[in-house]
Amino acid sequence: MKIGIIGGTGGMGEGFALRWCKKHDIVIGSRDKIRASDVANNYTKTAKEYYGDSMQGSITGDNNFELAQGCDVLFLSIPYESINETCNRLAGQIKENCIIVCPIVPMTREEKGFTYICFEHGKESAGELVAKNFKNRSNIVSAFHTISEVKLKKIDQGLDADTFVCGDDENTIKVINELIAEITGLRSIYLGPLTLSYQAEVLTPMLLNSAKRNKMKHPAIKLV
Repeated sequence: MKIGIIGGTGGMGEGFALRWCKKHDIVIGSRDKIRASDVANNYTKTAKEYYGDSMQGSITGDNNFELAQGCDVLFLSIPYESINETCNRLAGQIKENCIIVCPIVPMTREEKGFTYICFEHGKESAGELVAKNFKNRSNIVSAFHTISEVKLKKIDQGLDADTFVCGDDENTIKVINELIAEITGLRSIYLGPLTLSYQAEVLTPMLLNSAKRNKMKHPAIKLV
């Protein structure tokens, strides 16, 4: 499977690339193609040192928009404010059946703490806003909002966490659930259709506020 990560040179992109390159071909994106390639080489070195001969996939770098062509799954690791511009440019380049994954959390940091701007300022959830930019809503999945990028990058450790998944199509959800299952210790919890994406997104500022005020390092959520 070819997995593209728009904005993949950040922490989440690194974690996803290192976790999934064992079986899949990962393309990380940046506005600067050369930077993306340099970062991808560093990720590859780390992955090969850990997986050795069992690594069947690859990690390469490309321009944020050029990488989208031919991807089976495309992750949007971008700011909320960039959704419309980015998705408009991607819409004409991706395959018809390409799955778009939205881990975006619309939040800001204020004096009182982290807040979910969709509630504070009456805006749409990230999942819904992404869906409005593509013809096929069934290809959109909202997930991975509460995963610690610090823990995700430590490929020798399991996560022991849940991630809440929202989407409208059973087959699309199945593909993402299979990728989730490949990350040791991560469990998929289906939350409901994409209209409920805000319920997953809002957990991130809650988690960050809890961590800061209670001096917790990289907490996660797990239903028991």
